[in-house]
Amino acid sequence: MADEPKKAKLGLVPDDAEVSIPKPEEKFSLDRFKSKRGATLANVETLLTALPHYSISQAKDFVRLHPDEEKYWSDELCFVNVPIKGQTRDTLHLIDEELAVRLLPSARVLRFRLALASKPHDVFFLCEVPSQNLDNIWNTTNLQACEQAKASWIQATSRREEGVEGYKIDLSHDSDAFPTPKWPTQSLNEIITRTFAGDLTIMTEKHPGLLRLIGAKLTP
Repeated sequence: MADEPKKAKLGLVPDDAEVSIPKPEEKFSLDRFKSKRGATLANVETLLTALPHYSISQAKDFVRLHPDEEKYWSDELCFVNVPIKGQTRDTLHLIDEELAVRLLPSARVLRFRLALASKPHDVFFLCEVPSQNLDNIWNTTNLQACEQAKASWIQATSRREEGVEGYKIDLSHDSDAFPTPKWPTQSLNEIITRTFAGDLTIMTEKHPGLLRLIGAKLTP
């Protein structure tokens, strides 16, 4: 045992000593730093938040409406436009029908359906679909455009400048000019709820929007 330090100095190693073999230097690769998040989330759907809402003619573009009317076209709903301080345009609110009928003039209450719609390349919005006064040519042609948009890319434009009542309905020149929308799987109820979340839904007599419409003092 006393000779082992001398052997170490001379570079001699006992037969039973463990020999340490240096590992080859690991080759540098960027693969170990590559983000895996994109691959993991590639097939995860992006949930829609609040969507804009307007009529098919106000889209001023080609439009498709969801073909499943049962699931992605609402029943007739009640709305009111509320003036908002500091804004030039009134803001559309959902309103409980009982409150609307009891407290507001009928002319202030709007009734229409909402359908999930898209402009080319998945620019989604909620389309306001007429459900009242369907003997009116404007509402009739608007509804016709909405119905046709379930199967084709449709553009609806006003004919007022031609001195003609109603909307002109044009199909896209090529049926496959734009890809079919990648419709979200969220329910229409969830999409509408997100769009009219918070103060945009009137359910009580104390709602600031309703107080504004009836000319009542806003209480803290």
